[in-house]
Amino acid sequence: MRRITFDLDVLRTFVTGVDLGSFARAADRLGRSTSAVSAQLKKLEEQVGMPVLRKEGRGMVVTPAGESLLGYARRLLELNDEAATAVRGAELAGSVRLGMQEDFGEHLLTEVLGRFARVHPKLRIEASVARNADLLALLAGGRLDLALAWDHAGTSLSQLQPRQTREVARVPLRWIVARDGVAPSLAGGEPLPLVVFDSPCLMRSAAMEALDRAGIAWRIAFTSPSLGGVWAAVAAGLGVTVRTGVALPPSLRMLEQGGLPPLPVIGLHLHRGEAELNVPAQRLHDIVLQALATHTAGDI
Repeated sequence: MRRITFDLDVLRTFVTGVDLGSFARAADRLGRSTSAVSAQLKKLEEQVGMPVLRKEGRGMVVTPAGESLLGYARRLLELNDEAATAVRGAELAGSVRLGMQEDFGEHLLTEVLGRFARVHPKLRIEASVARNADLLALLAGGRLDLALAWDHAGTSLSQLQPRQTREVARVPLRWIVARDGVAPSLAGGEPLPLVVFDSPCLMRSAAMEALDRAGIAWRIAFTSPSLGGVWAAVAAGLGVTVRTGVALPPSLRMLEQGGLPPLPVIGLHLHRGEAELNVPAQRLHDIVLQALATHTAGDI
């Protein structure tokens, strides 16, 4: 059997195009012409011996072979980038401060910490898992280098310059109920029981505003200062909540409308404490983006 050695530049083009949903955008991102990108994809399909992309409407989607290759390509690129970072940053020392929403405190933070520690064993991460308003206050106060937070219209965010924030995803809000529970009935005029965070909360406000616009009565059945408390109350059947599909516990499920009004899409932003990051913070910034690219491809 002929041994295939994949070109990492070609794989990076393939992964970037799939993640962005456009190979024209991938060409811009990677600083290549569209004809060069087309040549790379042709080379990749010749190596594989079958199509990895197919036309669908006005765009391209991966074939079954392309989907299989995509997972391996991500792993190869991560190892390549990790090795390059480790060689360049072996002697870096000091600390970097990262804040994340509770939604990402388990799956994404674990991955980021592990990858960063492997390539920068002498650097210390100070991680804060907190709510949106708290993260933005810490960032504005100079106590965080990076913060991953949901889009927010508060004054803390307005203090940041455009170069200090980057939208990394757009995520739909969803009505969430207990997996084995009965979907809420709007018959009989009973107010809809809501399980929510303490105020202020972006998703609490989104739920109430959507219900008010639809003329649906509601009541607060349970409040909590933590995401774990919200998940527990919904799983116990105390009511419904509004959140994204990120890190949804197996005891819960997203409700397919069920008579409830549609909800907005919100942005996920990676904020910098300074427009120009120091080397350790920039390395962590890049690792967070790489981890998000993997998760936003499926989990969000």
